[in-house]
Amino acid sequence: MNMKLIEGGVTAAQGFKASGIHCGIRRNTSKNDLSLIVSSTPASAAAVYTTNLVKGAPLTVTKAHIADGKAQAIICNSGNANTCNADGIEIAEGMAALVAEKTGIATNDVAVASTGVIGQPLSLEPIQNGMDELVDKLSENGSCDAALGIMTTDTVPKEVAVEFTCGGKTCRIGGIAKGSGMIHPNMATMLVFITTDCAIAPALLQKALSGDIQNTFNMISIDGDTSTNDMVVVLANGLAQNAEITAQGEDYTAFMQALNTVTVGLCRMIAGDGEGATKLLECQVSGAKTLAVAKTVAKSVICSSLLKAAMFGADANWGRVLCAIGYSGADVDVTKIDVSFRSDKGTITVCENGAGIPFSEEKAKEILLEKEIEILVALNDGEYDSTAWGCDLTYDYVKINGDYRT
Repeated sequence: MNMKLIEGGVTAAQGFKASGIHCGIRRNTSKNDLSLIVSSTPASAAAVYTTNLVKGAPLTVTKAHIADGKAQAIICNSGNANTCNADGIEIAEGMAALVAEKTGIATNDVAVASTGVIGQPLSLEPIQNGMDELVDKLSENGSCDAALGIMTTDTVPKEVAVEFTCGGKTCRIGGIAKGSGMIHPNMATMLVFITTDCAIAPALLQKALSGDIQNTFNMISIDGDTSTNDMVVVLANGLAQNAEITAQGEDYTAFMQALNTVTVGLCRMIAGDGEGATKLLECQVSGAKTLAVAKTVAKSVICSSLLKAAMFGADANWGRVLCAIGYSGADVDVTKIDVSFRSDKGTITVCENGAGIPFSEEKAKEILLEKEIEILVALNDGEYDSTAWGCDLTYDYVKINGDYRT
C-alpha cells in the first residue's frame, strides 16, 4: 500500500476547511477557545464516546445528530465542558443552530463538542458573538487554528495527516486532537476530530473506527481518570471519488491502515503531552497467550503511578513493572517474564525469567533520561502482543490540577 505522511491535519483531505478563534469563553485572550470544521458536502459520520456515566450535553446532541450516519460540520469550544448543567442540551443545540445559521448547513448535520471545567454554566453569548469571525476564517489552512481552539492544558497542538491509495484513487485522511489530563483507557478519553475524502459507507466507517480505538485510544493512560466529555468523530465526504467502500476487502483494509496511522500518531502526541509530562512512555508487550492478556499487561504497566514516577526520575526500578503485571489480573507465568528499557541511547535488559540480573545503572540512567522511553515486556508464553502509551508522573501534574478550576 502506498502511504505517506503529509501536512494539513484536519484540512488535508479535499473539501474540508477549519478555523479557530478566541471568542471570550476563556479568560486568557491569547488562547483560542472556539473551533469549527466544515465539509463542502455532507459526509458519512461515525463517532465513539466516553464510557463515563456522567456525560457532557454535547455528546447527547452529537449522538442524535449523527444517528443517520451523516454530518457536515463539527463545532467545539474549550474552557467549559458544558457538563452537569441544567440547560446543557439547550446550549449544545444552540451551538449547532448557530453553525446552521451562519453556514446554511442543517442543524442536524452539526456535531458538537466541549471541553474544560465541569459544572460551570456556559453562555451562548460569546459563541454567538464570535460566529461571524469563526466562519469568515474558515480555511483550507485552518487546521492548526482549530487544533489550538480545542486545547485545555495541552502545551502543543496535535495534528497528523496521511495520503494513501484506495480503489485506485489518491485519498487523504487527517486529524486533530486534544488530550493532556483525565486520560484513561475507556473510550473515549480525549477529543479527536478526523476527516477524510475517501468514500466509505457510514456503517463501515463506524466499524473501522470502533475497531481501531481498541488498540489505539483505548490504550492510553495519563492519570487514571476517564473524562466526561470526550469523543472521537470521523467525517468522510467521498471527494476522492474512489468507489464507495461498502464491504470489507482490499479497499477497507487500506482505509483501516491509513486510519490507524493517524490515530497512532495522535495517541503518541497525546501521551507525550500529558499534564506535567517530560517523557512519552510506550509499553510493548509480546509473547502473550491471548490478546486480552497482552492488552491487560500493557495497560497495567503504563497506568502504574509508581512506574511513571520512576521514569520521571530515570530510575530503572524494574520491580515496579513486575508489580504492575502481578496485580493486573492477567494470566501470566511470572517465571517467564523478561523486561528491558529502550530509547535512542540504546537498550538494556533488567529482568529475565521474572528475576533481576546484573546491569549497569549508569547505562540504564542514560537510556531513561531520553524524552521517549520504551518499556519492553516479553511474557514468553504465546504469540500475541499489544502496545500502550502514557507519560511520566511529575511534580507539575499536581501543580496543574491543584488549581485547575481557580
